[in-house]
Amino acid sequence: MKSLVVYYSFEKNAKFVGDLIAKELGAEILELKLETEPKSKDYMKYYLGEKQVLMKTTPKLQPYQLKLKDFDLIIIGTPIWSGTFAPAIRTFLMQEKIEHKKIALFYCFTVKRGRISNHFKKALKGNNIISEIGFKEPLQEELELIQKRIKRWVQKLLNCMATDK
Repeated sequence: MKSLVVYYSFEKNAKFVGDLIAKELGAEILELKLETEPKSKDYMKYYLGEKQVLMKTTPKLQPYQLKLKDFDLIIIGTPIWSGTFAPAIRTFLMQEKIEHKKIALFYCFTVKRGRISNHFKKALKGNNIISEIGFKEPLQEELELIQKRIKRWVQKLLNCMATDK
């Protein structure tokens, strides 16, 4: 089984989790990067992020070489912005037009998950979302606890993939 972990990470929480998932699963990694990343580290970054979400912007991504058709399982990760995925993920989903794939989702949040599942289900219609997992401020947690959660979740994914063959 060939797996890919795709994520966008603004403050490195999703990168932290995505890299751990990829390592545990033996998956390839695609870290989405914007052509121009916002540099602000104060209140303005939250304002700009919320504005992008509400206006449903699709920021331009840096080019990447991977082809999704080559993977059996695609794991998509994002920070939660205003209850949904980051605009970079919106761009990725619009560019790739993913269909008939097994998908797993992870997301990182500060306050609450919001309606992220509903937004993903709508954007990924025509795919089989086999599992989801959320992490509240993972960089603030003990590494060992995060690793144990990821290990259990990856085992769940592997079991799900094995029963679907």
